[in-house]
Amino acid sequence: MRFWDLLRMSSSSLWKRKVRTVLTVLGVVIGTASIVVMISLGLGLNRSTMEQMESYGSLTTIEVNEGSGSSMSFAGGGMAIMTTASSGDEDVKRLDDELVEALKQIPHVKMVSPTLRTSVIIKSGVYEGQVSVTGMEPEYMQSLGIEVGQGELPVGKNDLEFFYGNQVLMDFYNSKTQRYPYYETGELPDIDLMNSPLFVIFDTNAYWSSQSSGEEGIDGVTPQPPKKYMIKTSGIAAGGPEEWNQHSYSVYCDIEQLKTTLKRIFKNKAIPGQPTTKVGKPYKEIFYNQILVDVDDIDYVAEVQTQINNMGYQTYSNAEWVESTQQQYSNIQAMLGGIGAVALLVAAIGITNTMMMSIYERTKEIGVMKVLGCDMRNIQSLFLIEAAYIGLIGGLIGIGVSYGISAIINRAVHASGNEMNLSYIPGWLVIAAIIFAILIGMIAGYFPSRRAMKLSPLAAIRNE
Repeated sequence: MRFWDLLRMSSSSLWKRKVRTVLTVLGVVIGTASIVVMISLGLGLNRSTMEQMESYGSLTTIEVNEGSGSSMSFAGGGMAIMTTASSGDEDVKRLDDELVEALKQIPHVKMVSPTLRTSVIIKSGVYEGQVSVTGMEPEYMQSLGIEVGQGELPVGKNDLEFFYGNQVLMDFYNSKTQRYPYYETGELPDIDLMNSPLFVIFDTNAYWSSQSSGEEGIDGVTPQPPKKYMIKTSGIAAGGPEEWNQHSYSVYCDIEQLKTTLKRIFKNKAIPGQPTTKVGKPYKEIFYNQILVDVDDIDYVAEVQTQINNMGYQTYSNAEWVESTQQQYSNIQAMLGGIGAVALLVAAIGITNTMMMSIYERTKEIGVMKVLGCDMRNIQSLFLIEAAYIGLIGGLIGIGVSYGISAIINRAVHASGNEMNLSYIPGWLVIAAIIFAILIGMIAGYFPSRRAMKLSPLAAIRNE
């Protein structure tokens, strides 16, 4: 018997028993929809978490910090630099240009960008704010994907220029009243970062010393205010004061121009935040606060990170967080999938029952087929194809129902003010669900088909 004949006979048999077929298919629909929706919830949570992680930083970026001893850290949001650098600690594995070149030689490293941060005070009229300026390579700055609202990134500039995050002005205060306009009135200071003259003070220690009116220095002389420098604004990040992103409070510039400016301003004096020798003198070179290493694939992040750790430096990457988080969500997906599988198991029992009833009703038909010389395996295939039909139809309808439930869940989540999609159904899950439904149907129909194949021809013909 040809395969197409088997398909025709199977579909004809199912069509003759419409009510029973519909009820059995309904069980498969419920089972398929249950397992797909349950797994989609786990996938949606995992996807939303990954997107959130990516908003905090690249998943393929490794942050390299000093190996031991002194360390320098910079708080965001315009707060002052905090440093625990100890003078004269020669055992510290510092971050310098030699290390940058060594990191570039590691396999799978795509880009290496040193970062240099320094705290400055920016004044405009009666307003001032202390912010952390981050100098980095222009190529890496462009790769950050910063959305520019005004101007442009400080790339290819001849002089030092600053690029401001969209929330930097929130931390500016009135120097006369010592009040922060934004946090008290909700309005930003009246400063046009693109056009207003901005005066930058790099020697913050001297500035705060000069603000202590009436106090004399160590040599009995009242400290003089440090020199101010007018630094142009290259651009401002897109977004309003309420639109936060990882660049909102940052101020970026070209790292080489920042190094040149700091060397010119401080000359032979110690640069704030930079380490000094045992006798308190500055080093000839400027050390970096951090080096960012971009790996070509997330699968190699752990390998590259291990190599850098073996060099004596401390590292951190989001990949560590991703690995543990994905493991947790894999467990959640397995648990939710198991709950949905219970419904599909019930559907499998229904398919088995339908096939057994079909065999009892068609005993004489099976006997006639055997007497006429029909191959035993064809008889078995006939019932297996019927079971597979039920699984296929139920799986397809179940997928449609799953998409409907998923849309309802996501719409309810959005209505609550959350922009995440709690349910996510990828293409591979659709294909896997349909194949799984077909397999479940065939497995459920296997034992009934074996029973049909083993029926005695004479006993089957005599059956009424």
